[in-house]
Amino acid sequence: MSYVDGFLIAIKKKNLKAYKAMATLGCKIWREHGALDYKECTGDDLKVPEGCGNSYLDLLKCKKDETVIFAFIVYKSRADRDRINAKVMNDPRMSAAMQGKKMPFDMKRMWVGGFAGLVEM
Repeated sequence: MSYVDGFLIAIKKKNLKAYKAMATLGCKIWREHGALDYKECTGDDLKVPEGCGNSYLDLLKCKKDETVIFAFIVYKSRADRDRINAKVMNDPRMSAAMQGKKMPFDMKRMWVGGFAGLVEM
């Protein structure tokens, strides 16, 4: 079974261009170091039908000028994830990309977690 790192992020819509540039570089670096898949998605249909659960907008306490990023990175295993993430964090392109730049979102409003595969096709 694979292993997945998942992320939910509240972001101001005006910051999506800057976030996309950052995410595009992240995708390149994670894939080069061995991640099987890397997806960054922006909220498009975040309305929840009555009685069908809760909205990411509510979870992240989004304001009218904000949306949600749903992102995930897929690895062969947790051991691979740990190895790949260590390489990514030591990749000079990561520190260079962050040098002197303000994050396009509030890190305190980012939800993260690692998930072991349960059902796969």
